[in-house]
Amino acid sequence: MNAYISSPRQHGVPAFGGIHAGRSEGFRMPQFFKRLFKLSQMDFEMAVWEMTRLIVAPKKVFRSVYYHKQTKNTWHRPDPSFTYLLSFFLLLTALAWGLAYTSSATGVVRLTLVFIFVHFLGVSLLVSTIAYFLAGRVLGNTIAGLPGRRRQGLFEPRGGDQLEFGYCFDVAIRAYFPVWVFLYVVQFFMMPLLSKDYWISIFLGNTIYLVAAGYYTVISFLGYNALPFLHHTELLLFPIVVYLVLWLVSLIGGFNIARHVAPAFLAGARG
Repeated sequence: MNAYISSPRQHGVPAFGGIHAGRSEGFRMPQFFKRLFKLSQMDFEMAVWEMTRLIVAPKKVFRSVYYHKQTKNTWHRPDPSFTYLLSFFLLLTALAWGLAYTSSATGVVRLTLVFIFVHFLGVSLLVSTIAYFLAGRVLGNTIAGLPGRRRQGLFEPRGGDQLEFGYCFDVAIRAYFPVWVFLYVVQFFMMPLLSKDYWISIFLGNTIYLVAAGYYTVISFLGYNALPFLHHTELLLFPIVVYLVLWLVSLIGGFNIARHVAPAFLAGARG
């Protein structure tokens, strides 16, 4: 049954999604929230496929956005399976870090909450919000060199080509997966070596952070580059130049990033 949308009144003020206030029967909950607790409807097989491709062929992950647009009339994928699966992986790594570097069950629980709700979801929501408000304007159509402006939706577009917050979140959580691989898994197993003052320790540790940040930037670029109405998305690759400069400076100065930054992983466990 189609939602009822009244004709716009001359002085009416539309509510969220273009539905007039006072007509609650016209509100449609986004598919993402409808499927939030319906595990049987989540495509975990697709989420696993995306995770493997994010490391070896990240460009393939965002080829399906046109399919979503044609079938669901939305650029983002209304399926929280990727979020749930990566949260589960963070739970496992939090247990590993907690058991190795903390001495109490409370510390392990705190670390788990920090890994999932602060590092992953918190950072992803922050990056998504910034991209939602800036990317459509900075990377939209331009007139006389000025940033273009675009109408935007949250999880469903309001007509035409628009940047959705849901899509920004899709990009952010997928860009976080290589960060999890390199900083939460690889770094954990190499920490006994990375914590030393040897030059090889500095080189390997700093390179791990460089690769993680580089992957995050490239996947973010690929995500927004897949949208046909965004332009000059190559500007999103500029931070890689900054990362390379900082990496070289850290090697020359003998600054061990892993030794100084890794303890922040355990900050939540200490309360």
